[in-house]
Amino acid sequence: MTIRITWARAVAAIVGLAAAGLLFAWSGVFNIAASSGHWPITDWFLHWTMRNSVRTHAAFSAPDDPTARQELVSAAGHFDASCAVCHGAPGRRPSTVMQAATPPAPDLAINARQWSDRQIFWILQHGVKYTGMPAWAVQDRPDEVRRMTAFVRRLPGMTPATYRQLTGDTAGPALASCTGCHGTDGRGRGQPDIPVLGGQHPAYLLASLKGYAAGTRHSAVMGNAAAILDEAEMRGLARHFSALPGLGTAVPTGDAAARTIVEHGLPDRQLPACASCHAPGKGYPVLAGQRATYIAQRLRQWRGEKEVVDARKSQATMPVIARRIPEEMIDPLARYLAGEAR
Repeated sequence: MTIRITWARAVAAIVGLAAAGLLFAWSGVFNIAASSGHWPITDWFLHWTMRNSVRTHAAFSAPDDPTARQELVSAAGHFDASCAVCHGAPGRRPSTVMQAATPPAPDLAINARQWSDRQIFWILQHGVKYTGMPAWAVQDRPDEVRRMTAFVRRLPGMTPATYRQLTGDTAGPALASCTGCHGTDGRGRGQPDIPVLGGQHPAYLLASLKGYAAGTRHSAVMGNAAAILDEAEMRGLARHFSALPGLGTAVPTGDAAARTIVEHGLPDRQLPACASCHAPGKGYPVLAGQRATYIAQRLRQWRGEKEVVDARKSQATMPVIARRIPEEMIDPLARYLAGEAR
């Protein structure tokens, strides 16, 4: 007996299969418990699909320069606070609770070798669905992702001693969340991407912590660190670091063109003088003596990528000002404000 296949029968079969699938889902028979794990074929298929997706998307959207060349302290601090609980760290096992997830987070000392730098960057920035791997909390900070990419790349060969050195070895519940990166002296442990906090206005430090915690100031690293602090701890930290020596003592010196921008601005570019806001007693952050590499990085971050239009930045003051500074003047200006002659 021959069964003739018609369009009506084909559609009826599809509708029937869809109805059966919905009925199966509605019944609750399918076991979603993490304790049940995946079938081997399901586990293979999901990981195969994920690897193919990462390879394709990283090839087209990850930057050609996905890793930072140094500046690993802030990445290490963020990893220690946010990632080590799932992935473990050199000399430290991951949480047994988090390892009971399906799938469990991989050991990056082994897993990192299986990915290229561009692929690691893409995974860190965008996360992976259905795995518990989150996207980077702030999408407009590729500089942070680059630092974390470089840090993850080093994990396979990193010793526990090196990890402790990068993350800091300090104590004190609230202070420890800061000194691991910023140092006990508030000078950023010599890292080019970490600002000097010693001598900064306490009101500015407090406002920054509140902004990071609320998400109105963008940084996945600082947002995570500030989120665990209450207001009393924030005020105490602001007073602590502002009382340390550091900012405000350096004498700006160097490029004459940079001095012009600081003292007079560039009227033809509608660029106001830096000193109009950042002079002593103005209430804005102290820049004199700040690390030149940090100032330059922040100015370039505010400028943003040429092909990206960020509505959030267009409503803020510093992104507008940063875009009016000639690119060739960013480094001389940063060195002048830092008091670094060249």
